[in-house]
Amino acid sequence: MSGFSSELIDYLEGRITFEEFDQRRDERKATESEVSAERVEEEDAQPSTSAHVPGHIEEGVSPGVQQAFASMLGDKPEPPSSDEQQEEGEEDGFSYVDDEEDEDYKAEEEQKVRLEMEETEKRRKRCGKGGRGRRNRKQRVLEEEEEEEDVEEDPTVGDVFALEMELNRENKKMMRERRQRSKLPRALRGLMGEANIRYARGEKEDAILMCMEIIRQAPLAYEPFSTLAMIYEDDEDMDKALQFGLIAAHLNPSDCEEWIRLAEMSLEQDNIRQAIVCYSKAIKYDPTNVRYVWERSSLHMRLGEHRQCMDGYRRILSLLPMEDGEHFMQLSKDMAKSYYESNDLPSALGVIEEALERHPGLVSDDFINMAAELHIANRQYSKALQVLVQFAGVVLVKDESESGCEEPRQEERVAEETTEEEEKKNEEDTKTEEEMAVKEDCAIQDVHVPDSVPVDLRAKLTVCLIHLHVDTPLEGLVSSLMEQSPEEIGDLYLDVGEAYLEEGKYMAALPLLSALVISEKYNLAVVWLRHAECLKALGHMEAAAQSYTKVVDMAPQHLEARLSLATLQQQLGRPECALKALESMYDSETLAQDSSAAQKELKLLLHRSTLLKTQGQTQDYLDAMITMISMLLKVAMQRAKVCVRSVTVSGVNHLRLAKAILPEIADHEAAYLDNTGKTNVMSKEDWWQLLVSCVLTLCEVRRYEEAELLVESAMEFYSFYDNKPRRKEMECFGLSATILDHNYYKAYNYIRLMLMENVDRPQLWNIFNQLTITSQHQRHHRFCLRLLLKYPDNHALGVLCGHNAMVSGSFKHALGFFLSVAVRGPPWSVSGEHVQPGQGTAPDRPHTFGHTLLPDGTYTARSETGGYPR
Repeated sequence: MSGFSSELIDYLEGRITFEEFDQRRDERKATESEVSAERVEEEDAQPSTSAHVPGHIEEGVSPGVQQAFASMLGDKPEPPSSDEQQEEGEEDGFSYVDDEEDEDYKAEEEQKVRLEMEETEKRRKRCGKGGRGRRNRKQRVLEEEEEEEDVEEDPTVGDVFALEMELNRENKKMMRERRQRSKLPRALRGLMGEANIRYARGEKEDAILMCMEIIRQAPLAYEPFSTLAMIYEDDEDMDKALQFGLIAAHLNPSDCEEWIRLAEMSLEQDNIRQAIVCYSKAIKYDPTNVRYVWERSSLHMRLGEHRQCMDGYRRILSLLPMEDGEHFMQLSKDMAKSYYESNDLPSALGVIEEALERHPGLVSDDFINMAAELHIANRQYSKALQVLVQFAGVVLVKDESESGCEEPRQEERVAEETTEEEEKKNEEDTKTEEEMAVKEDCAIQDVHVPDSVPVDLRAKLTVCLIHLHVDTPLEGLVSSLMEQSPEEIGDLYLDVGEAYLEEGKYMAALPLLSALVISEKYNLAVVWLRHAECLKALGHMEAAAQSYTKVVDMAPQHLEARLSLATLQQQLGRPECALKALESMYDSETLAQDSSAAQKELKLLLHRSTLLKTQGQTQDYLDAMITMISMLLKVAMQRAKVCVRSVTVSGVNHLRLAKAILPEIADHEAAYLDNTGKTNVMSKEDWWQLLVSCVLTLCEVRRYEEAELLVESAMEFYSFYDNKPRRKEMECFGLSATILDHNYYKAYNYIRLMLMENVDRPQLWNIFNQLTITSQHQRHHRFCLRLLLKYPDNHALGVLCGHNAMVSGSFKHALGFFLSVAVRGPPWSVSGEHVQPGQGTAPDRPHTFGHTLLPDGTYTARSETGGYPR
């Protein structure tokens, strides 16, 4: 331990405390600084031209550098003695412990640099003192002599020290790059080395205890965590090994290899997210490593994170050199395919265009086909045609006269627009360029296609010309395409046929589609659908209906085909066939689990109900309506204890609403939200109209009880109940249905709620009277008494309470109610004019009034003359 200072040895052996160690170290540094200052003064006393004493080593200057400069000066310094070499070896052996972040190390380095700078300045001043005076008198002569002198001057001592300092800085920079930064104090480095030795000897328990002690005193040092990770990894405790390794890596984040090792350990534990974090740390300190980026992108793909994966691939493309063009093109192709599958056409086109621009000589037929396909899918037919012309060798023959006459017009248009703003000019320039591109494409007279161009590229060329309305060369291209068997290139047949359909050229598309429907390989539902659409557009209804029937047979769950077939059958006068086409597509289990299936079924039922209503089939219409509304009110019907049952009526099954005991729903809110997602295919207003139509139709066919149950279920539905106007309308529907169904008990509940909100409406009191007379219940007595306490001036309430008391035999109470009403006066005067409640009659006109209950249950006020008010 000769490389350590005496106070450090005493501190490590426990002889002194840390405060005493710090004090002795400061005293030693002060002594060393005084000695170095005296040495500098002795060196200053020597003349500037004096050579170095052989065997003397300057502080901060290595012996190798001194030998080099001595040879430059012409001296032959003596080689260092064996003792000096031994001391240097000991110092070098412990030089690794100096760390840039250690305070002692920083102080020593700053002191060395400061002393070197002072020494250099003094030597430069001594070298320049003697020549300044002579230079003032003979400056011009000296300059002439210096110009004539061609002999190189010997380097000065200042130059030597300047070069030595530069070499020291470069050496420190190199050592900084190679040496790992350590935050372990010098006092604990011996203990860390002892822990490593114990671990190497197999004494793992002692090594763990030492590492824990080091962590307690220096928690930011990574060395003990790294040692613990190795110990637990040897013990096959991979979980702890990974955790300690992650801590060590975070404390020493510049070690990329350690991050990669931790990522592999995370993958062994199936922790993909942690592995991605480790790869990200490694990429941060080694951003140009393609392998790291590739592995991280693969992990993102495993997690289904498409955007992050594509970002990684884009970074790989930017890192690949120009010489690695094949990998660049293959990766670009895979990225474009992935973007296309995720419906991100702009990104796919960006990758393809970058690849075409960077490596045009490596473009293959597959790459050209993909580029053209992407441009066509994005409706950029001119760009797709340009790709085929540039890379496939297609030659376009244009009419020069038409293209030439357009150019001056374009120049005039641009000259007229020069006075407008820059933004508008840029937009208009873009538009005019697109217009010119279309005009140039329209000027195409013929197309020359080399024989080496494959058939799929020919098909893409045909599709581009169809959309660009270039009809002249199409006949030859389509004819050459149809010469080949549709069994082999049926997909190309379909692409060209669909292009014709999009442009409205049904006659040109029909031969291609007809050839596909009779083939064995491409006799598919999508082909029959395009064939039916083409026939329908041409007016061949019968043939179109047959094609749609074929589509429904091959794809029973295709909604558009069913709706189109039903419309055609209705137009052809076949209502039974139309209804058959609109039969249910899914069973109840699928509808309960699949939201998309439920939405399709609702659209189908809506069209079916409309068709049934136009045909006058009321019972079937109600079945369709009940099916739809039960899908909307599923949760509400369970709360109202209402279910849908199938009953047989005249040998035919129909749906009926009935009361039932249903299981409780655990989470009503979640069930309501799930049901809302399935039924949002129609708006709330549309659902309301369907509900009103269903209730009215049920009342028309005298199914009052079901109408009543439907209203009760609708009152449990949030969207209808929260809307006050609709809630009141539903209460009116429920009241009417219960009265017509002679269910006065439920009718009383509806009228009671309506009276509490509209106590001054005589129509409601008349209905209330009728219900209380026919219901033969007396529960309305308390209701009237409680309501009279709230509205004591209400005339109808006073009369009804008097009648109730008289019927129950309480004549005294009845007389009191009638007298109070008579004192307040009726709501009508003798002359028939309306009197506000509480006004009564004047004392000088002591009229008496009677109140007559009419046979229909209504009440009115009568004067003493027997006349009724108007």
